[in-house]
Amino acid sequence: DQGSEVVKNGSQEYKAFLAIREAGKLSMGDLQTKVGKDVAKVGMANCMKNKWIKKDGNDLVPVVESPEDIVQKQLTSLKDLSEKVAKDLKKRKLVNFVTQKSIKIMKGPSFALERKKKAADITKEMLDSGAWKDTEFKPYNLLTFGENVGGGYLHPLLKVRSEFRKILMQMGFEEMPTNKWVESSFWNFDSLFQPQSHPARDAHDTFFIKDPAETVSVPADYYERVKTMHEKGGAGSIGYRYDFQKEEAYKNLLRTHTTAISSQMLYKLANREGDFQPARYFSIDRVFRNETMDATHLCEFHQVEGLVADYDLSLGDLIGTIETFFKKIGITQLRFKPAFNPYTEPSMEVFGYHPILKKWTEIGNSGMFRPEMLRPMGLPENVRVIAWGLSLERPTMIKYKIDNIRDLFGHKVEMARTKTAPVCRF
Repeated sequence: DQGSEVVKNGSQEYKAFLAIREAGKLSMGDLQTKVGKDVAKVGMANCMKNKWIKKDGNDLVPVVESPEDIVQKQLTSLKDLSEKVAKDLKKRKLVNFVTQKSIKIMKGPSFALERKKKAADITKEMLDSGAWKDTEFKPYNLLTFGENVGGGYLHPLLKVRSEFRKILMQMGFEEMPTNKWVESSFWNFDSLFQPQSHPARDAHDTFFIKDPAETVSVPADYYERVKTMHEKGGAGSIGYRYDFQKEEAYKNLLRTHTTAISSQMLYKLANREGDFQPARYFSIDRVFRNETMDATHLCEFHQVEGLVADYDLSLGDLIGTIETFFKKIGITQLRFKPAFNPYTEPSMEVFGYHPILKKWTEIGNSGMFRPEMLRPMGLPENVRVIAWGLSLERPTMIKYKIDNIRDLFGHKVEMARTKTAPVCRF
């Protein structure tokens, strides 16, 4: 500790001065040899500053006879130091500043040997027993404002969903009831004329339910017509020529697409009382696929689906409906590419030009439901159904500039993003 050394044996400048005075004169090298390199360096500089010594050629000679060791004196009476002197001593690492706090404890007006917890609210029990009369309550500040209560915040997906719903309703579509996630394989696959041997019905692609493993029932007459269409064909088709299995059709699963609801709505439309009435339906809800998760894929996502059932519809009507919808969400450059779907023919993939990415990207799928799907339902022969669909996540990621789907949906979503996400407007 340098400070204690100075108090005991004197400061560096005083030691250097004594060595020079004793010798009469010393060179810098001799001074370092006599008192040490560190003491000589600091001591010589402060001796010159205090005008205790001067240079005579290469030698150092004393100027005064017996100066006072001011630094040693300062360190022995620290309480009387000025702020400037204290800072100078701290720079020389001779002192350290230590903050001392003192607390004075005394009895207050509510002092008691036994601590009693004050009640915050009056209760029914207090009123019944009369205990409120002797109970001490916490003081109420009736003039203060309560804590601000933050309102709920809509997730970006819900914001885009709300905007899509408004657009589709403006186009005359009616929303389908899609709040049933578990479907039977019959409605999810068989009613869509998707064969029971199709790879999509494998456990590697679909989540099957263990309990209850099978549905209770499906419309019996409709089931037989679907079975006949699969086994023998009809409406100009030869079918798939295989033995249709009831056990396979009755399996329960998490729906892989909202088209399972579309088939039920079309069946109800075909079998309602009176003549056939054209209809427009849409849905935006969650679907499930047994997929490998990565930056752009999850095991669950939201599907946007729309369909129109009317007399003598054509592919031109489908293209026009799709163009109208995408134009309303700001995508005006579209391309259509022929594709294959088990339950639509013809089928088309929809591509849109992304102005930010500056490239064409797939944004949806579409087609006309096959007669093999529609005839068993009981729809008139000249009724056609056009349909199209897309995911809700992709346009939301584009809208909010999100690169990884796991930052949009799932347990890794940052809550602050939900709070600060702007209102969706297309």
